[in-house]
Amino acid sequence: MTASDITIPRANGPSEPSTKLGSSDGRGTRQGSLLRLRGDIPASTRSAAVVAGVVCLLGLWGLASTIFAGEGFAIPTIAATWNALVEMARDGTLWPDFLASTRRVAIGYSISIIIGVFFGMMIGSFASIDAFFEPQFGFLRYVPATALTPLFLIWLGIDEAPKIALVVVGTVFYNILMVADVVRAVPNELIKASYTLGASRRTVLRRVIFPHAWPGMIDVARINLAAAWLMLVVAELLAAQEGLAFRIIRAQRFRRIDRMFALLLVFGLLGIASDFALRAMRNRSAQWARD
Repeated sequence: MTASDITIPRANGPSEPSTKLGSSDGRGTRQGSLLRLRGDIPASTRSAAVVAGVVCLLGLWGLASTIFAGEGFAIPTIAATWNALVEMARDGTLWPDFLASTRRVAIGYSISIIIGVFFGMMIGSFASIDAFFEPQFGFLRYVPATALTPLFLIWLGIDEAPKIALVVVGTVFYNILMVADVVRAVPNELIKASYTLGASRRTVLRRVIFPHAWPGMIDVARINLAAAWLMLVVAELLAAQEGLAFRIIRAQRFRRIDRMFALLLVFGLLGIASDFALRAMRNRSAQWARD
């Protein structure tokens, strides 16, 4: 009996043959390569889609800066934004601000990742440690990090320490909990097989759980890096003498919207560059989990 011979009875009247349940090869309806669920597409098609997306974004920007712009909705053109970026680079204001913001995020987020990996490994591996830290981290995770900014300014002054502390506090609890979920996803079969082969608990942590969870940890770092930049912007808006967010506030005072958009563009390019760098590190250090 084939799929085409199956009949479905009707409430009133004779039975009629149903439609075919699949294609002639029995594998279901053939899907197009572009919209196939979790399917691969050729590299040329992927590149074309990336270019098309960027062109559409630039087109929307161009329309917004010409057709939809007005007195209360001022948007600089792409050319004006680029000129403002070049102007800041030439007058020597862009590079120091770029270095200051990047240094703060690099230090603060590195501390957050180290703490997140350590506690995430412990919480995801040991139920007793999970039970001990769950109330504390559950409470602290819901305390808005931005609300701690005045306290950090009182405790740590107005130098670099409160800015870095805000980046750490604003991201560390998310890193801990997400790394713990990644560690919990390590198959129990691998752990049991390691114990069967005589591995110690430390060896299982170091040679089984950590390598298996490593690609996921890098993905966690990629996701939460955006929150680190958000925390930095909040810190620089309140107390800073240099930095990209500080420069945005200076541009706002003089209504230099072109400079504001240029600095936002720098933020976006920094995010893309860091995302690609972390993805490349994951693909190089964990080739079995390549995109």
